[in-house]
Amino acid sequence: MLLNNINLKSIHFFVVVAENLSFRKAAQILCRSQSAVSTQVRVLESQLSITLFHRTTRNVELTPEGAMLLVQAQRAMASLNLGLRQIGESTSKTVGHVSFACVPSLAATILPDILVDFREKRPGIQLELHELDSARLLRFIQRRAVAFGIGPQVESESDFDFKEIVSEPIYALIPKPYWLPSMRKTIALKELINFPLILSSSSSSLRKTLDSYLSEEGLEIKNVMEVDQVGTMLPLAKAGLGIALVPGMMLPDNVGEYFQVLPIVQPQFMRTICLITLKGYALSPSALELTNAICSRLQDTCALKGEPRLAVLDSIDHNY
Repeated sequence: MLLNNINLKSIHFFVVVAENLSFRKAAQILCRSQSAVSTQVRVLESQLSITLFHRTTRNVELTPEGAMLLVQAQRAMASLNLGLRQIGESTSKTVGHVSFACVPSLAATILPDILVDFREKRPGIQLELHELDSARLLRFIQRRAVAFGIGPQVESESDFDFKEIVSEPIYALIPKPYWLPSMRKTIALKELINFPLILSSSSSSLRKTLDSYLSEEGLEIKNVMEVDQVGTMLPLAKAGLGIALVPGMMLPDNVGEYFQVLPIVQPQFMRTICLITLKGYALSPSALELTNAICSRLQDTCALKGEPRLAVLDSIDHNY
């Protein structure tokens, strides 16, 4: 109950008087009048219902209760100053810790260069990366094990904020044994199911989207290999074991040497990459700076790959 009534200013004035055993000197240090300092101390004494100082015309001495309060007040003020300093350092983005999650397809492609650049710019910020599939990424955010995630949009999740960064097509990488006529520019989903396919596992958001498309069209996959990592698809497809369905950002620069690369249509197969946060929770300044770097690089990467392969969405507003 006492803490609800005590003014921090009165505590501060008391500490300065007690450390100097002089109201006059305390007034000089605090740049206040002596009467103002005395008033603050009297207010504190009234709130605590104790006498903190023995006052004479020549001396100021602490009472036993005043001496006890001084020890505790000094500790409290030191702790408060430390906390304020740490907050200031965090706000300045010079030191701190940022924990975040990212889906494997992005962690294996654009993320390394981003993190190298960020570490060079902010060497005092400790980065903690968790490479997770979409479902585990959301669980980590929900229990606040990470500050944010970079991954696909999930329509049915209402506990999260999904800020769209980029939208990209999914491509069919067709190895030479299955090449179609060279004039082909796209491939329909109903055509793909007649070929051996190399797909991400059923737990991935990409596979769930594909399964949803197939269900809507009344289609069924006949021959499939499942892998956990999108990066595993490329060597399997290159060996001629099937057609890989790969997000645009995963396409290597020399993809045309080994594959016929066709966007999937009817329906158009896309995925949207988002900055994912828990609703109601703001990012720290350091985390915000990192998300800006990631989002900017994602959009630049998509733009460099060119339309219509990758469509860059409007820039997101990070200040929330």
